Amino acid sequence: MDLTFSEQDRAFQQEVRTWLDDAWPQEMRDKQARSALGKLSKEDLVAWQKRLAEKGWAATNWPAEYGGAAFTPTQSYIFDAERARVGAPGVVPFGITMVAPVIMKFGTEHQKEKFLPAILNSDIWFCQGYSEPGSGSDLASLKTKAEDMGDHYLVSGVKTWTTMAQYADWMFCLVRTSNEDIRQMGISFILIDMNSPGISVKPIVTLDQPADGYQEINMVYLENVKVPKDNLVGEQGKGWTCAKYLLEFERGNAYAPGLKGAMEHLKHAAAAEHDGMGQTYSENPDFQRRFNEVEVQVLAMEYTELRILGALAAGQNVGPESSMLKTRGTELAQAVTELALEISGNYAMPLDQSTPAPGDNFLPVGPEASNGVAQDYFNTRKVSIYAGSNEIQRNIMSKLVLGL
Repeated sequence: MDLTFSEQDRAFQQEVRTWLDDAWPQEMRDKQARSALGKLSKEDLVAWQKRLAEKGWAATNWPAEYGGAAFTPTQSYIFDAERARVGAPGVVPFGITMVAPVIMKFGTEHQKEKFLPAILNSDIWFCQGYSEPGSGSDLASLKTKAEDMGDHYLVSGVKTWTTMAQYADWMFCLVRTSNEDIRQMGISFILIDMNSPGISVKPIVTLDQPADGYQEINMVYLENVKVPKDNLVGEQGKGWTCAKYLLEFERGNAYAPGLKGAMEHLKHAAAAEHDGMGQTYSENPDFQRRFNEVEVQVLAMEYTELRILGALAAGQNVGPESSMLKTRGTELAQAVTELALEISGNYAMPLDQSTPAPGDNFLPVGPEASNGVAQDYFNTRKVSIYAGSNEIQRNIMSKLVLGL
């Protein structure tokens, strides 16, 4: 198996490096470092995504006919790796990465013309209306109802864990349009204007929420929300097909570039911080053993992703490998945050320890490397649950790979 980049890919890598060094300025790197979770405001993210769109690199997975970069799988991997190297954020996934491919495949021409250019230029933001109270991994048990009123639906129900709903202009939503013996058959995929009467968004306060006001997830209540029939994507009652198609994009991301960048960051922190026993963490044999184990697993993850990239470049589908990547990638993400928490030690205890901005009249708590470590640790507990819990992913792999 040849995993070396071609001459063209190496040239592309250099192009990406040169552009990122200019497009992701030190000002934004410093601003991101001052945030307890490394999070940026919606305005900052929109500005960054518009800059990507101007370059033609906002939608790396879109075909050129819709304004996408049409990157090869290898180019996408290189771009993610170089972006992780400088700490630049990826695009907010709900529009560009998740709902847009569904609209391309199942949407009407009117829906494509209305939504795709606006998504590409970050003129509108989407959130995801999938999970409900009591209906998480068992998504087919959802109860949000869309009553057919002729030319529109009346939607009532509750969605939960809705990331960035407070900023979203639109929601792509799974609703029940009929009750069938096979529950998946009564589900439809619709697009809901978040400014519609009858929608209320209430924050869910989480343990990792910093004092700077950043808040991530929400409850969304829908009470007799009028949704035009034109906002139905695909056929009524066939929304499960759209949902499964979308999950391939939600689960099939490359994890290794970000994990490698995080491990490199930890390597420097381990060499600088002392373990309380007269040595640095990089000199502590027990810590170094665990660090090396994770690093080897990240390297194995990288080679697995490169192998899958080769298959994709040859025209093959991801298939159950998306479940494998999601499961292993999220487990390793949690392992990396556990190492970071150990290096930070007591400095991880203050929940709000953001690095001061120039001119602020206070000192940071502990080294800069400890900023946001606790919040990141707590926040990353969720990754083995969202996009289908890892237990569900193992069931999928056991059926599709092992035939159990």
